Amino acid sequence: MKLSESDILNAGILVVDDQESNVSLLLRLLTEAGYTRVSSTMNPEEVCALHRKHGYDLILLDLQMPVMDGFQVMEALKTSTTDSYLPVLVITAQPGHKLRALHAGARDFVSKPFNLLEVTTRIHNMLEVRLLYRKLENYNKELEQTVLERTAELRESEARYRSLTELASDWYWEQDENGNFTKVSGPVLEMLGIQVSPLQGETPAVGDVRTDGWNEAERKVLQEAIAARQPFLDLVFSRCNPNGSQQKFQVSGEPMFNKALRFIGYRGIGIELTTREGGHAGNA
Repeated sequence: MKLSESDILNAGILVVDDQESNVSLLLRLLTEAGYTRVSSTMNPEEVCALHRKHGYDLILLDLQMPVMDGFQVMEALKTSTTDSYLPVLVITAQPGHKLRALHAGARDFVSKPFNLLEVTTRIHNMLEVRLLYRKLENYNKELEQTVLERTAELRESEARYRSLTELASDWYWEQDENGNFTKVSGPVLEMLGIQVSPLQGETPAVGDVRTDGWNEAERKVLQEAIAARQPFLDLVFSRCNPNGSQQKFQVSGEPMFNKALRFIGYRGIGIELTTREGGHAGNA
């Protein structure tokens, strides 16, 4: 995150001093240094309103002024703006006021009578810090907005994916690393003969699937793919039910891993070919 010299020279600066000679000196000094957005006021009561309107990057504030001194101006700035960073560089001829000013929220100070090199250096350094702070703040807001937008896009994409999955298959499923079903969309439980406990209402583990009647050779292919953490596509397996009816299924799945690349389960889709083939035969 870098700043160019033009970024600093284009910063908004407000000079606040009740002495016209001091205001003129600082305005001339800043203009000769190349600053392009410099304004001033000799009325400290105007500072808060001016800052709310223009959002200055730096306020050069004299501490000793009638009606409202610099300390009162800083307190008013704290309550009148939502900016947590108070961009004030105080001007004082009283050495004892410097520490008090810093405790009051000022970021730095310059002493009277002015050392011109010191003034320009402190102004430049403070503006550099201020603009970097503002740039970081804006970046964080943009990053937060980007995260919100990407999250919304992911949710929309997942909804579309689920919708397409439901159109293209009879069910969508997810299992954890132990083979327990964690997500099920569609009648997969009924098709596979899984019995859900009526008391607890929990989705049971793969071990609760009825094992009789399955084609063992086909099941072995599926189990080997899962054991090897390999994806499988359009894998067909079948079983013979106790009543003599035949069921045939086609499944596709892929392993899931977390950010640490640890295996956390499988997800996939499936269809019952028996019903679809019967439907095609009936239509023929």
